[in-house]
Amino acid sequence: MSPDSVTPGSVRSAAEVNEEIRALWMRAGGSLSVQERAEYELLVVEWAAAIRGEVIEAA
Repeated sequence: MSPDSVTPGSVRSAAEVNEEIRALWMRAGGSLSVQERAEYELLVVEWAAAIRGEVIEAA
């Protein structure tokens, strides 16, 4: 999933995604499996899109 493929307005807040990222790391005990790494990468892309959306709204 590329950052540009996320539809504006359908993104969770950066805080929500960040909380999910933190929960993933806690469940994984600090070492991600291959599947968890893939999930983490998708979450980071979603988080970045949310941050961009929040910055654009603030402008």
